[in-house]
Amino acid sequence: MSPSIQAKRFMAGLFPLAGVVALLPLVVTNPYYLGVLNLTALHVLAVTGLNLLIGFAGQISLGHAAFFGLGAYVSGILSAGYGLPPLLSLPIAVGFVCLVALVIGVPVLRLSGNYLVMATLGFNIIVTVLLVQMEDVTGGSSGYFGIPPLSLGGLALDTDLKFYWLAWGLALLGLVPARNLAHSHVGRGLRALHDSPQAALACGVPVASYKIRIFVLSAGYAAVAGALYAHYFGIVTPKTFDIFKSVELVTMCLVGGMGSLWGGLFGAAFLTPLPQLLHVFQEYQDLIFGGVLLLLLMFLPQGLVGRLEESLVRRGFGGIRPPLEETRGSE
Repeated sequence: MSPSIQAKRFMAGLFPLAGVVALLPLVVTNPYYLGVLNLTALHVLAVTGLNLLIGFAGQISLGHAAFFGLGAYVSGILSAGYGLPPLLSLPIAVGFVCLVALVIGVPVLRLSGNYLVMATLGFNIIVTVLLVQMEDVTGGSSGYFGIPPLSLGGLALDTDLKFYWLAWGLALLGLVPARNLAHSHVGRGLRALHDSPQAALACGVPVASYKIRIFVLSAGYAAVAGALYAHYFGIVTPKTFDIFKSVELVTMCLVGGMGSLWGGLFGAAFLTPLPQLLHVFQEYQDLIFGGVLLLLLMFLPQGLVGRLEESLVRRGFGGIRPPLEETRGSE
């Protein structure tokens, strides 16, 4: 299938989704539900990057909430504590997080399997502890307050509806470079790395370089989401970015489908509002939540959207996930 046809099919799916997103505020006017939608958009951004790392490159990370939190704290502290405009503090925060990811990634990505999982988990714990202990800078366990909202051209994004357009605009735009990467020669190299690092190396794929680059890119997505989170809610706390947040982000990838960007979007859209829907069953909320995830992983290990995409690929329809035949033929 030619790249132009794949791009057209991707846009054919993206434009209707953008239309639905544009129409939702006409139906959802309650500020609380708009807030849930905004949080969903931020999760879509973070999960898109995480899916590139786990679903495409096969590098499992349980420390992505640390990058999410560092983006939030750095942007929030620079704007609230040092008076930088949020539009300036945000890219500085993303750059800082990418640098941290590079420094961490060089030694950590030499590991694989359970060792990589434990290393990224340890990194998340270290960041959480530092956020609590560096009370003079971060506010400690009480959190950091007074973070100003973003503003564009003098227009402050200080309401749920105003922020909605920015958050979902960036969430959908973030799918475009991710999709382009997935269908590029780099994306095919990442899939080869996912299946067998040794075979990929033998075929000329620069395995170490690809691992580090996709790790940094994935951290950048999380940092953007975290910085937006800080300026939207105006407060950040260490508990928000602990290891349970990392597990939540990985679960969103699993539920939607590993290696499927549509799946990551669906997983975030499904799991973010789920605790709110189960609020009436508060006593059994964890039990129901865990049961749903268990059933999905037992009977649909490829995820909900992953199963649908496999069916579409067999019928000659594609979009974000490259057909298996094309991937194998290019290795």
